[in-house]
Amino acid sequence: MKIGVLISRIRIEEKLIIRAAEARGCEVLRINDRDLVFDLERPDFPDVEIVLDRSMVHSRAEYTLRLLESWGIPAVNSYRATITCDNKFLTNMALVENGVPTLRTMLAYTPESALQAIERLGYPVVLKPNTGSWGRLLAKINDRDAAEAVLEHKEILGSYHHSIFYIQEYVEKPGRDIRAFVVGDRVLAASYRGSEHWITNTARGGDSQPCPITPEIEQLALGSARAVGTDIAGVDLVETPDGLKVIEINVGAEFHGLIETTDLDIPGEIVDYLVQKARSGRVVEAVGS
Repeated sequence: MKIGVLISRIRIEEKLIIRAAEARGCEVLRINDRDLVFDLERPDFPDVEIVLDRSMVHSRAEYTLRLLESWGIPAVNSYRATITCDNKFLTNMALVENGVPTLRTMLAYTPESALQAIERLGYPVVLKPNTGSWGRLLAKINDRDAAEAVLEHKEILGSYHHSIFYIQEYVEKPGRDIRAFVVGDRVLAASYRGSEHWITNTARGGDSQPCPITPEIEQLALGSARAVGTDIAGVDLVETPDGLKVIEINVGAEFHGLIETTDLDIPGEIVDYLVQKARSGRVVEAVGS
């Protein structure tokens, strides 16, 4: 089995996945997105049976996955799933359309209409970039003065991404949220991510503690993954008075904090899934031929 791993740089997760693959007798080809050159009319890609996307640059991953789809090279996650999860609006729409409970969200296109949306939701609210990760560029807005200041700053920044105002209800967390890690049709593990700050991402200093996989967590995490079409995903959940709700879904999710809370071999499970998916594709191709 020859597995390609699309990377921007080697983090601890990629090291563990590569190590697990090699321990299973797989040949691993590291494909650095910095080095790629594509001729759109002449398919030219390393000879691999499946590609695992671990790129840290959304645009490079999305374009590469689209080309792989055209060339018949299976990838995890798929182009369509990645496009959806890289865009908070598309993720939110997929959840709403599939009846998955998520936080109430408003969308607006101008500072004036965004202010109306914020006041309709009621303070405090959270203003997020429509694309982004690791809890960056989030703003908790407590009153009208703060809203006007933040909206003015975003307007002056001027980029396309700052002209779409993505506004979400603020939930008072019990000092934590939940990361559930889904591979295929299984929730492998879950952890509480705790912090004294309202942003609990481990990338922002949050710590991970074991979290039992309850039926509610399993149902919600699997339902979220199916809604957006992911093979592998980190599903972020928040505890609310109305039960658990989905915050967002991450492709290429980091799991270094999660592995400290479980005895399960997460990198090994990822590799086993890739091998199974690649082999099932070969079976389908052989039957079709």
